[in-house]
Amino acid sequence: MLLHDVADRLNTVADHLPLPDQIQPDPALSEILDDEVRHLARLLACLVGETAFRHRAATRYPTRVTATHRRTTLALARAAEPTGAALAALGAAVHYLGLHVDLTHQAPGPARTPAIASAHQGLVDRIGESRTCLARAAKHLRAAADTRATPAVTAPSPPTASATASRTR
Repeated sequence: MLLHDVADRLNTVADHLPLPDQIQPDPALSEILDDEVRHLARLLACLVGETAFRHRAATRYPTRVTATHRRTTLALARAAEPTGAALAALGAAVHYLGLHVDLTHQAPGPARTPAIASAHQGLVDRIGESRTCLARAAKHLRAAADTRATPAVTAPSPPTASATASRTR
């Protein structure tokens, strides 16, 4: 349940980010980035905190650690890397947005138009990279949540003579 919940929250952040053809360097994008960076930072902190809590619990109570506990802890820890990468990509997107806004307020010149286009492309690329990282993290969490330890299958024992005799009466 925990892994699916975190995956859903990561997908929600990704869904709130604009698609490449929707990215316009305007104040609305600044607000979106502000909101989603905050949400993602909280999610990353949640991943790290939950991993640390589970690690401490496993150290203090080693006899209570199950395969599911270990698998869940590892999945949370693995999700921290792409989540952190998504956060870093959004940080870079903020940089490109600021650069774009600055360039639009500069005096026109021959280098300005390609610089604006480059800043816009950097913005689009970083938001796309963040979406990709978030999707990867969510996918790994869901896969880990859906993995079940397969129980050992035992062949049924043949009926004993007394059990067979009691059925024929």
